[in-house]
Amino acid sequence: MSDPPVRDQQLARGPAADPPVFMLLNEIAIIEHLARNRMERALPEGLRLSHFIVLNHLTRMGDGRSLARIARAVQVERPAMTNTIQKLEARGLVRTAPDPKDGRGKLVFLTPAGRAARAGAVGIAEASVCAVDHGLAEAEIAAILPLLRRLRSALDRARDAEE
Repeated sequence: MSDPPVRDQQLARGPAADPPVFMLLNEIAIIEHLARNRMERALPEGLRLSHFIVLNHLTRMGDGRSLARIARAVQVERPAMTNTIQKLEARGLVRTAPDPKDGRGKLVFLTPAGRAARAGAVGIAEASVCAVDHGLAEAEIAAILPLLRRLRSALDRARDAEE
C-alpha cells in the first residue's frame, strides 16, 4: 500500500493541540458520514437507513426490545422511533406486541421478512464498501474490531449512565 498523499497526512494529524481521543472520534465520525451516505444510496427502494438501523439493532441485541429502549439505544426521540416502527410494521419487517410489564409500551420483534431485508442490506453494504479500494486487509479489519467494540461499549455505558 502506498503512502497517502501529503494533504491526507496533514489532515490526519489535525491541529497539534487536539487530543488523540478527539482525533480518533473525529476520524470515526467522518468514516460514519461517508459510509452512511454510501449505504443510503445503495439500499433497496423503500428501505431507509433509519429502518436498517432498527433491523440491525434487533438482530444484534435480540427480539422483544421495547420501543422506548430501541429509541434510547439509537438515540432518537420516541415519536421518531414510533414512526419508524410503524413503517417497518406496515412493510411486514417487524411486528409489535403489548409489553406485559408496561401496558402502555410495545415490544418489537423481527419477522422473517425483516431478517431477510437486514441480510440483504448487509450484502449491499459489503458490496458498496468493497467497491472502494480501502487498502485494508481482512486481518487488519479483524484487528481493529476489538478496539472499536471496546470504545463503543464504553460510550454505550456512558450514555446509559446519563439516563
